[in-house]
Amino acid sequence: MKAVPDTGPAVRDLVPFRTAVRTWFLISLETFGGPAGQIAVMQRVLVDEKRWIGHRRFQHALNFCVLLPGPEAQQLAIYIGWLLNGRLGGLVAGILFVLPGVVALLALSVVYVLFGTVPLIMAVFGGVAAATLPIVAQAVVRVARRALNHPALIALAVAAFVALAVFSVPFPAVIAAAGFTGWVLSRAAPGTFAPAPEEDQTDTLAPVIADDALHADRLSTRRAALILVAGLALWFLPVLAVVLWTGPGSVLTQQGLFFSGTALVTFGGAYAVLSYVAQQAVEAFHWLSPAEMVRGLALAETTPGPLIMVVQFVAFIGAYRNPGTLDPWTAAFTGALLTTWVTFVPCFLFIFLGAPYVERLRGNRTLAGVLSGITAAVVGVIANLALYFAVHIVFSQTTPLVWGPVHLQRPDPNSVNLAAAVIAAVAALLIFRFRFSALRTIGVCAVLGLAAGILGLPLG
Repeated sequence: MKAVPDTGPAVRDLVPFRTAVRTWFLISLETFGGPAGQIAVMQRVLVDEKRWIGHRRFQHALNFCVLLPGPEAQQLAIYIGWLLNGRLGGLVAGILFVLPGVVALLALSVVYVLFGTVPLIMAVFGGVAAATLPIVAQAVVRVARRALNHPALIALAVAAFVALAVFSVPFPAVIAAAGFTGWVLSRAAPGTFAPAPEEDQTDTLAPVIADDALHADRLSTRRAALILVAGLALWFLPVLAVVLWTGPGSVLTQQGLFFSGTALVTFGGAYAVLSYVAQQAVEAFHWLSPAEMVRGLALAETTPGPLIMVVQFVAFIGAYRNPGTLDPWTAAFTGALLTTWVTFVPCFLFIFLGAPYVERLRGNRTLAGVLSGITAAVVGVIANLALYFAVHIVFSQTTPLVWGPVHLQRPDPNSVNLAAAVIAAVAALLIFRFRFSALRTIGVCAVLGLAAGILGLPLG
């Protein structure tokens, strides 16, 4: 099958648009369990069942999305939507992918603000939060198995963990150093990166988009400039409006600027960047407590869509508690929606701007090296997040220790939360021994948290 060039908005839909919209909506309701589960859902529906795209073509699209900052699963949805129905298809696929999660997490945020101090509700939230520790630990194991296939990559992961956990090196600096190290290794020791063999496509039914098809806009400097200008305007005009409305020092301005910057460094998925978000939101901006950061991630785990949606909860709580001259609820909803906007709008910009060039990235050893270096470092980054959660779930008090460049948080042995530790251990057993999904595990832990609350056991 020859390449079918996409010449712009007038391109013929490769599948009926209404059918595509209905399919993307149904996919959006199944996107629980983090990026691995979301990508698996899309592969099952789009590759195996509907045969809209070939397996290797799907994998090449995914590889491109992994190269970008931001939630790769949503970007993959935008990319495939663009392949099938042009830019309108990409917009619909990307919006539907996150919309159910936005609505659900907004509702949960409201419930948390209204009832989060009720003892039994606090106990349920505490039980849910305890489940996040083994869930993040599982993410470490999964990424490590895929990414650390060479001693040099293992060393890079360990170095990233030590840099973050011991020396408090900024997350963007760790990612930049990892990418540079991967680039050096790709040139000095190319054998470090052993590419995974591609699977054979044995299905006799030809997909709508074959593995060798190149659906791309015609390369044009004018087109790229228009998309860049329009994308940047859509990205930053709401931030500018908030600055003019609430002032440069308001919490909404802080959130708009901070999460706009975060959108540029979210390599490696939500778990990787949450270490950085937690550090800044808790220690620098004081928008919420460490325990609430853990609860926010737990709530995001229970909703469909990308896990990075937790930043919406962070912004909601931070703006509600620091509304300035605004009504707290107005500030909370504005902060949450603004943060969601600046987190996901860049995904559309990256895909629409870069997708026509993606085929030129196939087989590029240098880019593969950079990506492998970043992915290896992400193992250390997620391990640091697991350590952060472990300290703040199991212990209610910590003491900062600073010794030159060393920055550590020493847990107080007398502040051990036995109920939380037991629930986290049960969650680990369910996930690693009985292969429970994250959603089922969280449900069990919510019930255990409620039981602990009824018995009067504190959960933090």
